[in-house]
This record gives sequence, C-alpha cells and structure tokens, in this order.
Amino acid sequence: MPEPIYATGKRKTSIARIWLEPGEGKFVVNERALKEYFGRETCEMIIMQPFDLTGTRNQFNVKANVHGGGIAGQSEAVRHGISKALLQVNAEFKDALKKGGLLTRDSRIKERKKYGLRGARRRPQYSKR
Repeated sequence: MPEPIYATGKRKTSIARIWLEPGEGKFVVNERALKEYFGRETCEMIIMQPFDLTGTRNQFNVKANVHGGGIAGQSEAVRHGISKALLQVNAEFKDALKKGGLLTRDSRIKERKKYGLRGARRRPQYSKR
C-alpha cells in the first residue's frame, strides 16, 4: 500500500494537517466523521470544492487533524490542505485549483493591541476641556 500524501492547510488561526490516500471517499476529521464534526452543509461544501474542481470526488480517503479558530476557518483550512495534497498527486490540477483560488492561504488574523491605544488602532477619547 502506498504511503499517504501529507499537506498542511491554514486560514487565519486554524491549522489543518491532511493525509490523502487512494480510497472510496471516507472522511475523518479529528477522529470523527465529517458530518459529525462540522455539522453544517456549507462547511462540507467548502471542503469538497477541490475534489469537485479536479473531478476526483470519492477517489481519496482523507484524514484531517484540525485545531485553532472556529468551524468556518477550520473548514477552509482543510480545503487549503486538500488542495495542496492534490497538487502532489497530480501537478496538472494546478490550473483548476489556482483559478478557483484554493491554493492561496487566507492570512487575515487579528491585529495586535498597541500600547497607548484602546485596541489595535482605536485611540483614547479626545477631551477638549
């Protein structure tokens, strides 16, 4: 049996470690089934996008470990990881995945608070008198 393909997907503060191997389309996220872990159809749809774009739905078994962030961020991190893993399977998938915007990491994270300010950018209230 060939060794599974590994890739890491990220979005904001969510990190997903993905293992892809040829199979019948089984999905395990943090030792639980996909529907059980995410519970939303939109998250499931987001995760399946790379397979739909490349026409490889139900051809790979996916095992994912996800942590950090919320459900939506985690599902997009899984999508990013799957896209990167599919590139290792077949380099010809790059055009379709790139056009779909699935290879770009969404790096928007919360800006840190600065000293002297109330938040990252919010200044203290100005008093004229």
